[in-house]
Amino acid sequence: MTLSNDQKKLQKKLRGLTGKAVQDFNMIEHGDKVLCAVSGGKDSFVLLDILIHLRKVAPIDFEVVAVNLDQKQPGFPEHILPNYFESKDIDYYIIDKDTYSIVREKVPEGKTTCSLCSRLRRGSLYTFAEEIGATKIALGHHMDDIVETLFLNMFNNGKMKAMPPKLLSDDKRNIVIRPLSYCREKDIAKYAEICRFPIIPCNLCGSQENLQRKMIKGLLTDWDRSSPGRIENIFNSICDVSPSQLADNSIFNFEDLMIVRDGPRQEYEHSGPTISSTNLIDVAISYEA
Repeated sequence: MTLSNDQKKLQKKLRGLTGKAVQDFNMIEHGDKVLCAVSGGKDSFVLLDILIHLRKVAPIDFEVVAVNLDQKQPGFPEHILPNYFESKDIDYYIIDKDTYSIVREKVPEGKTTCSLCSRLRRGSLYTFAEEIGATKIALGHHMDDIVETLFLNMFNNGKMKAMPPKLLSDDKRNIVIRPLSYCREKDIAKYAEICRFPIIPCNLCGSQENLQRKMIKGLLTDWDRSSPGRIENIFNSICDVSPSQLADNSIFNFEDLMIVRDGPRQEYEHSGPTISSTNLIDVAISYEA
């Protein structure tokens, strides 16, 4: 595939950001076998493409194997992914598991199925990773997904919680990595279009996107237009947390705070002249005036 200069820049940007995320969080180590979950959507195709590139250029040896979970959704084009993997000489597995029927049975008509579907899919991948000896499970979540999840949890669950770039499962039997954590969705979408990946839409089950997530996505899209860089700043904020400036007693000991007045006192920062106790009233009156 021949790329223009702008397309090469985009490819280099995505590869560079992914490599940085992998390095920053020690996502992939020598000897790892990385299970790359490929749903057929743009994100997972781009993730697989970049991981295969990293495997070729990285100073360590690791394996990448593509895994698709065929959830037996009616109308799912079963041939597309195997044909793509074989045309690119990519090692792959297809897991046949009818989670579609389980979701339909458990979720009332008209309700979104995404949450349960995601949990069943994750459980299937965890189990299969152990079966094939995979040491890492790579998912295609990107920066926008992480920021959306942060706001969803804040607005609806009252929790400051997002998606970590690297996660140890509750039972400690699997590690999930999100190598695209530093990448923006709009860049991923452009690159997927350039590469002409055989995208499979995620609407075959008939489920509508969670309305709350859709609302957050719309909010972030508006911010992206009016205030470029804001999404990146929000993401950076979860990478630079000051527990003492929040209000969670479990991560900062507010109860035992004590004043310490040993040694000389440092000058306090101020933007104007020093205010002594004798002229506080005059200052207050001047402000009122």
